[in-house]
Amino acid sequence: EIFPFFLKGLWMTVAVSGLSLIFGTICGFLLGILRSGNSKLLNLPIAAYVAVIRGTPFVVQIFIVFFILPEWGIQLDAFPAAVLALTILGSAFICEIVAGGIKAVPKGQWEAATSSGLSIVQQLRFVIVPQAMRTILPPLVGQYVLLIKDSSVVAVIGVTELTRVGLLTVVRIPEGLMVFSLVGILYFAISYPLIRLSNALEQKMALQAVRL
Repeated sequence: EIFPFFLKGLWMTVAVSGLSLIFGTICGFLLGILRSGNSKLLNLPIAAYVAVIRGTPFVVQIFIVFFILPEWGIQLDAFPAAVLALTILGSAFICEIVAGGIKAVPKGQWEAATSSGLSIVQQLRFVIVPQAMRTILPPLVGQYVLLIKDSSVVAVIGVTELTRVGLLTVVRIPEGLMVFSLVGILYFAISYPLIRLSNALEQKMALQAVRL
């Protein structure tokens, strides 16, 4: 009877992680594009944001979202609080990945795009970002795997994902090794395809670099 319970936990983990990956990627790309520019007015606050998020434990961040924001009038249930906290975490790391990829594009490409009469948005869309994706994709997929594993922390605010399901099950069934082995296997089942994708992308990028 524990397997339906674990399947619900698996679905919750996929839902929390999936939504966070989508929102975190969108926010991270926007911040990364802004951070790759030369505007100090934008760079300084984004750099501060990234430093704070990357430099503090995720469990502290999720406590702030779930317990402190209500004191400021922002009341969130456990599920949206978990998605918001993971989105903030993911966006900070993805921002740096995207900014690094864009900065790795040779200046000659920017100059060629500018001389062709393209607007800055068109330059990014048609010239710069497609080239930057070669550098961005492998670490981006790796960050997705880390974000899925970080989703286990949302159990502390009561989200019934895989880790919390394991904790609740151990209370009823004194077979901790079996229970958390199953939890680990299910996390691995979610993450392994992304790990393989990341390795494949890294190998593809390495082969392209050799050819160049």
